[in-house]
Amino acid sequence: MTHAGFVNAHTHLYSGLAPFGMPDPEPAPRDFLEILGRVWWRLDRALDAAALRASARWYVAQALLSGTTTVVDHHESPQGIAGSLDVLADACDELGARALLCYGATERNGGRAEARAGLAECARFIRDNRRTHVRGLVGLHASFTASRDTLVEAGVLARTLGVATHVHVAEDVADVEHARVQGAADPLARLLDAEALPPGSILAHAVHLGTASVRSARERQLWIVQNPRSNEGNRVGYASALAVSDRVALGTDGWPSDLREEFAALCRLAARHEPHTARGVLEQRLEGGHALIAEHFGPGECAQDAVSFAPTAAPGALPRAERVVVAGRVVVAGGVLVTGDLGAIERDAREQAGRLWSRMAAL
Repeated sequence: MTHAGFVNAHTHLYSGLAPFGMPDPEPAPRDFLEILGRVWWRLDRALDAAALRASARWYVAQALLSGTTTVVDHHESPQGIAGSLDVLADACDELGARALLCYGATERNGGRAEARAGLAECARFIRDNRRTHVRGLVGLHASFTASRDTLVEAGVLARTLGVATHVHVAEDVADVEHARVQGAADPLARLLDAEALPPGSILAHAVHLGTASVRSARERQLWIVQNPRSNEGNRVGYASALAVSDRVALGTDGWPSDLREEFAALCRLAARHEPHTARGVLEQRLEGGHALIAEHFGPGECAQDAVSFAPTAAPGALPRAERVVVAGRVVVAGGVLVTGDLGAIERDAREQAGRLWSRMAAL
């Protein structure tokens, strides 16, 4: 049976090398902010172009082999901002994945100069990119790592370029607490007050948004992307207010891009946290990515995508993708990636991972 390709509506291609022996921090982080500071914010500071390319190619290859034809990426590499979106775009274009990319502007390392460089990278890529199935957005890391001036500038840039914004919102309670100190009810209110969210903007996580805020996002034609496995792994909670919106999609937040695994986690966690939500509503979140992509690429963009899965070999195992077509281009045939040498991609990923872990350890 042939299915439409999956859309991973929020992920981080820069995390693609994590399966290749990324060391655990010692001692173990006590909360979400320590996870960010001691793991992911160290990793992104250690990235160079070679590691980023290897990470993106491995992640995209595995996504395609899992039946994911489209990735919506949120990127940061503070030591190599300029040109970084081209590295990601080239990997997607080469291997045949559709992609919606942005750089997450932030002030957490270098203040306003860093934020301006991130927004400049978004602008450069949106203006210069000519890849048919890759597009750009304006990115913000999260409201708690950006000043109001940066939020305002992001909104002005997005409207000037005719695109939307992609930003982490209320992933952890710390984001809510920061917004309240700044005089806003929550991070969404702070972003709206700065006019940083044109229609179509993507709010990743929304774990700590209440029902009224989720409704407000829906009324403003904003998308929310739920990331169940990541939220559970980071112990930040569960986004329990999303049933009041039909503009919800599913992402993996850097976890492997198998949306079947993500949907299984959603169903398991929803049974505990929102037991009255019908399965059909959960299925709409899995399908929501297609509507999100149609808004940013145009209607019918995914019409020529097709995925067929091989019969399951072992009880309880997910079948592998046997054939994957993206925009009419065959990228997987007979269960094999045909747009790149998977063995060479893996060898490069392993080599670059070792270099990356050494640089992280030195930070």
